[in-house]
Amino acid sequence: MLNRLSLAAALTLATALASATSALAQADTPQPGGKLVFVAPYGGSITSLDITATPHAQDEIVAKAMNASLYSWNADTNQPELELAESVEKSADGKTYTYKLRDATFHNGAKLTADDVIYSYNRLGDPKRALPGAEQILRIAGAAEYQAGTADSISGLKKIDDRTVEITMTDINDPGWQLMSNFAPIYSKDYPEDQLASKPNGLGPFKLANYVPGAKVELEKFDGYYEEGKPYLDRLDIMLMEEAAARDVAFRNGEIDVNVLGPTQYAAYRAEPALAENLLEVAEVYTRNIGFNPKVEAFKDKRVRQAINYAIDKDLIVTKLLKDKAYPAVSWLPVSSPAFDKDARPYPFDPEKAKALLAEAGYADNLSFSVTAQPNESWGIPIVEAIIPMLARVGVTVTTDPVDGSVFSDKLLADDFQAYIWSNSSGPDPLHYLRCFHSKTPQSACNYVKFSNPEFDALLDQAGAEPDHDKQTALLKQANNMLQDEAPVWFFNYNKAVMGVQPWVHGLKPNSVELAIQDYQDVWIDDTAPASRRQ
Repeated sequence: MLNRLSLAAALTLATALASATSALAQADTPQPGGKLVFVAPYGGSITSLDITATPHAQDEIVAKAMNASLYSWNADTNQPELELAESVEKSADGKTYTYKLRDATFHNGAKLTADDVIYSYNRLGDPKRALPGAEQILRIAGAAEYQAGTADSISGLKKIDDRTVEITMTDINDPGWQLMSNFAPIYSKDYPEDQLASKPNGLGPFKLANYVPGAKVELEKFDGYYEEGKPYLDRLDIMLMEEAAARDVAFRNGEIDVNVLGPTQYAAYRAEPALAENLLEVAEVYTRNIGFNPKVEAFKDKRVRQAINYAIDKDLIVTKLLKDKAYPAVSWLPVSSPAFDKDARPYPFDPEKAKALLAEAGYADNLSFSVTAQPNESWGIPIVEAIIPMLARVGVTVTTDPVDGSVFSDKLLADDFQAYIWSNSSGPDPLHYLRCFHSKTPQSACNYVKFSNPEFDALLDQAGAEPDHDKQTALLKQANNMLQDEAPVWFFNYNKAVMGVQPWVHGLKPNSVELAIQDYQDVWIDDTAPASRRQ
C-alpha cells in the first residue's frame, strides 16, 4: 500500500521528506522481466527525442529512460549524487572538481570518456545552438564568456585523461545541483548530432525500440547498462496521453500502470477505497505562475505587477478549481526549500488595494493583455478563464492566447507573448532557481520575464560566494522575499503531485523534483501483473 503525504507534511521539508521516503519502502525482492506501461501526461506528443533541445517535462519523462548525466537526483535522500562518475575530489578553494568516470557504455557500443563530457557541456553552452539546457552549465567557469562569443570553448572544462575530467566552477556551491539535470545529459562526441532527435544514443538503462509520434515511445532493456542486474524490466512503454479522461479509463482497465492525476481525478480517486490505497503524493518543487513580459509598458511598473497579485483570489482557485491539489504560493521558492521564509505571508486577496495601485500607476481602467496558455487543467487555460472576471473587477481586461504544448516554449523563447502561465522548476537548489531572475540569465535559459534588479543580483552574487551555509541561506531568503515584493510574476501555487499506481508495480519513488520522472532501472512488477505485462 502506498501512503499519502498530508498537507501538513508539505509545510516543512523534514516532515515531507521523511513521510515521502517511508511511503515507498519495499520489503519484497525485485523480480526481473516484464513490461511497465508508463504515461507521459503533459501533452499528446513530444517535441524531440533530443532532450537538450527542449525544456518540457513531457520530453524529460522519455529522455530519463535513455540518458544519464554526471550526477542524478536521489529521491530518497533528496540530494544529488554521482551517476556517471565513481568518485570526485574537490580543490582546497572549493571551486574545482576532479571526476573519475565510470566504465559506462553508450547504446551504440562506444565507451564513455572525458572528451564526451567536455563535448556535451560545450554543446549545451554553444550560443549558436541556443539550447534550453544551457542554464545547467552556466556556473562552469568560462561558460558566460563562451555564450557571449568572447571564447571558443568553456575554459572551466579540462581533460586529465580518458577517464578523468576536471571542472572548475564560478562559485563554491555543489555543482551536483545543476549537473544532475536530465536536460544536461552526456552525449557521445562521435555520434552524429543530426540523429539525436530521431535515433538517440544515450547511456541510460533503456534504448529506443520504436517511436510512434503522437501515441507512444517503446523502449527495451539495454544490456550494456553500467549497473549490474539493472534494469529489472525487459521493456518500457511510455504512452503519450494528455487527455485526463482517457488516462482514467486506461488506468481503471489496467491498460496503463500509472496515472498522473489532475485535480478532478484526485478528488475521485480519494473517494474510492481501492484506488485511494495506491496513491503516491509528494510536494513538488514547481511554482505555477503567470509571468509578465516587460515589453508590455505597464508591466515595467512594479505597482501594476503587485496589483495583479492582489486582485486574484488564488486560495479560492486552489480550493474550488484545483480540489486542494496544490499549495498557495508565497514567493518563488516552495515551502520545502531551505531558503523559504516561514514568516513570509502571501499576497492577500485585496481588490481595493489592487485598484489603488493601478490608479496610482496610471492604469485605472486602461490595462489589457493576453496570457499565452496551454490546455492544462492545473496551470493552463482553465486558470486563465478563472482569473478573467477577478481582474475585470479591478478594471483589467485579460484574454487567452491558447497554444499547444509543443509550441508553447517556442513562443516564449521568441519573445512572442505578453504574459504566460506555466509550471516552472523552483527547486531543489534555491541558489540555482533564484538565478532564473538574475539579469545575466538569458531569456533562452529561464529568465522568461527578463527580470533585472541590481539589488537582487548583488544578493545572489554574494550568496554564491558565501562559504557558510547558514549565511548563504539567509541571503537567499532575503532575495526570495525581495522577489515577492518585486512581483515579476503572479505567484499562484506550488504543485502537489499525485500518481495513481497499480498494485503490481514496485520501486516508484516520491520524486519532489517531478513525480512523473522516475528511475526506471529500479522499477519492477510482480506476479500479480496482467499476463500482457509478464510476456
